[in-house]
Amino acid sequence: MHAETHAVTRIGWLRAAILGANDGIVSTASLIAGVAAAGASQSSILVTGTAGLVAGAMSMAAGEYVSVSSQGDAEKSDIELEKRHLAADPEYELEELTLIYEERGLSRALAEQVAAELTAHNALDTHLRDELGMTDTMAARPVQAAAASAASFAIGAALPLGTVLVDRGDSLPFTVSAASLVFLAILGALGARAGNAPMLRPVIRVTFWGAFAMAATIAIGSLLGTTVG
Repeated sequence: MHAETHAVTRIGWLRAAILGANDGIVSTASLIAGVAAAGASQSSILVTGTAGLVAGAMSMAAGEYVSVSSQGDAEKSDIELEKRHLAADPEYELEELTLIYEERGLSRALAEQVAAELTAHNALDTHLRDELGMTDTMAARPVQAAAASAASFAIGAALPLGTVLVDRGDSLPFTVSAASLVFLAILGALGARAGNAPMLRPVIRVTFWGAFAMAATIAIGSLLGTTVG
């Protein structure tokens, strides 16, 4: 026997962390690039970027907690429903399992044997896993998701915000955009590595949409700055 580590075991926090970091980089960089293109002062840009970091991290945490909690509520509801079904009609539930195993390729006789033995071992867990696809690995963890999302957003947002301290001139919108594309490419590569996936497609995906978001924001900021000016 040998130990195996699968990427799916990290999917709960990995999804939230990648989403948070990506959103932190793109939204904060876009915000900074937009207000800089509109002609805002250095102090205003810093305040705007910092406010975006704090507000975004809190919003991501709240959003993840609420959405994953809703998933958890649905899971609890399904568990209670399955308990009632098992108590009310165990024979039907046994036949349901048998049909599931038959559809997966087992013969009728073997499917009946497997269903009977797994039901005797733990009927509820067997139905949750094989009928509903519910496992401990995929279970909702609201606090974990919220913490991962908030922390990763803050880290992601801090990267383009730090660019403001390096470039204080009119080129800031383009400097922060270029730097953020590099950050996004690194994030895509790290996410692919953590998920044991090829790196090229995730890198292209995050940089393309990041570039699109920042270009749109710079264009709007420039337009508004010119109009106001």
